Amino acid sequence: MAKNHSQRFLDIVNDAKSRVLECTIHDVKARTEKGEEFLLIDVRETHEFSAGRIPGAKHISKGIIERDVEQLIPDTSTLLILYCGGGFRSALAADNLQKMGYTQVISMDGGYSGWKAAGYEIELES
Repeated sequence: MAKNHSQRFLDIVNDAKSRVLECTIHDVKARTEKGEEFLLIDVRETHEFSAGRIPGAKHISKGIIERDVEQLIPDTSTLLILYCGGGFRSALAADNLQKMGYTQVISMDGGYSGWKAAGYEIELES
């Protein structure tokens, strides 16, 4: 399902992406298979997370991540990989976390929709 995003939204996403490191869904899959240590953060809304998520992901929605991240993840050098539905909201959140002093933040381009389309494992609400 393709989304029609407004040009203004795309403009701020592209601005954020100019400062944010991105990876692909395949990079995240490979890191997981190698046993690399990182926190996978799902920044989608609660109803999206409840409907399905990447295994092992922690949920901190974009609406509250800046407010809550310091209590949940006090070590600003922790490797964080953020994802959303397609890679736009995660880029915006990653940009803000970097502004807050987090030094290893990556946005997963393609997001949950790309992960699911690739046929990778997902978790459903149990």
